[in-house]
Amino acid sequence: MLLVTWNTQWCCGLDKVVSPRRIVEGARALGDFDVLCLQEIAVNYPALAGGPGHDQPALLRELLPGFQFFYGPAVDEFTAAGRQQFGNLIATRLPVKQVRHHPLPWPADEGVRSMPRMCTVVTVADPRLGPVRVMTTHLEFFSKPQRMAQARALHALHAEAVGQAKAPPAPSSDGSPFQSKAHTGEAVLCGDFNLVATDPEYGLLTQAAGRSTLHDAWAALHGAAPQPPTFLVHDRTYGPVPIACDFVFVSEGLRGRVKRTAVDGATQVSDHQPVLVELG
Repeated sequence: MLLVTWNTQWCCGLDKVVSPRRIVEGARALGDFDVLCLQEIAVNYPALAGGPGHDQPALLRELLPGFQFFYGPAVDEFTAAGRQQFGNLIATRLPVKQVRHHPLPWPADEGVRSMPRMCTVVTVADPRLGPVRVMTTHLEFFSKPQRMAQARALHALHAEAVGQAKAPPAPSSDGSPFQSKAHTGEAVLCGDFNLVATDPEYGLLTQAAGRSTLHDAWAALHGAAPQPPTFLVHDRTYGPVPIACDFVFVSEGLRGRVKRTAVDGATQVSDHQPVLVELG
C-alpha cells in the first residue's frame, strides 16, 4: 500500500495560485499512490480559494477517476456566502469496508485563535496487509491545550478500535446497521499534527499501550535519523526555521511492514511538503 499525506493549504501554492490539479500531480510525482490523504480542503471559501462556490472535493474527484472519495469537513457552517466547509479528505482505489468521521475535542482557550478539528477514518482492504484503518487529521496550530486534548483523543480512538478487534461485538448478518463490521487493530494515522517529535503531544501519540501502540513510520525505518522538514521549508510566515510536523504513524503490526518513506522537499504548490509511506 502506497500512501501520500499532504496539508494542501486549500490547494494554494506559494505563488498564490489555487490548483487542485497541481496537488494531484505533486502527489503522483512522489509515487503511484493507493491512498491519498489531504488536509485543508475547502468548499466555497472565496476569501481562500477559487472564488464563490469553489468545490475542491468535486474538482479532485474529476482528477482521480477510479478512486472513492471521503470528505470529513471539520468546519461546516452557513454564512452570507452560503454553506462553507473545510477539512480532510481521503481518496483511495482500494476496496472500502467502513467510513467514520470523529470530531476532535475543542476545549475553551479564551482569546486564542482556533477552529474545530476532525479525524476521518476509512477502513480499506489491502490485498497484502488485510484490513487497515486509514486515519487522517489536522490538529490545532495556535492552541496547545486544544492540540493536547486532540492528541489524547486520537490515542483513545486507536485504542478503542484495537479493543473492538480483540473483543468484537456479536456477529450479525441480518442486513441491518448492526451487521458485522470490519474491525482491525492495524492502522495508519497521518496528517498535519502541528507539533514536532520532541513535543509531549508526540510522546502521547506514541505512548506504549499494549498492542495499540502507534509508531512513527519514519523512525521505524530510519531509527534516530530525523525526518526531513515538512513545514516552513520555503516560506517562513509562521516560524523562523523548517520543522517536521506532518507525520505518518503505524500500528504495531505494520511497524515491520514499512518499506519506504519519502518527503518531497522541493515542491511549492502548498506551504507544506507531502510525505509518502509504502507498506508491504
